[in-house]
Amino acid sequence: MNKLSSSQRSYLRSQAHHLDPVVLIGKNGISDGTIEAVNKALDARELIKVKFREFKDEKQSLANEITISANCYIVGIIGNTAILFRQNTEPDKQHFHLPA
Repeated sequence: MNKLSSSQRSYLRSQAHHLDPVVLIGKNGISDGTIEAVNKALDARELIKVKFREFKDEKQSLANEITISANCYIVGIIGNTAILFRQNTEPDKQHFHLPA
């Protein structure tokens, strides 16, 4: 998986601005159910927000763990919210077309 360029991250951040968090990380941390919820959300939407209600000091390492498990990219972390992206493999189901 290639990394996202800065222009691609900027584009995706602008697209994620109006989105609400779809996955919340609470007192149980990251579990198999959390990864499953992230995968389902990414399959349906491609671009999601994950809100850290607990473990706020560890959000960077937890976000990295999620990206490895869910095979996705971190677009950015703003406050206690991580923006994640995974492009759909089927071109007709892609919602976002990344700039070069």
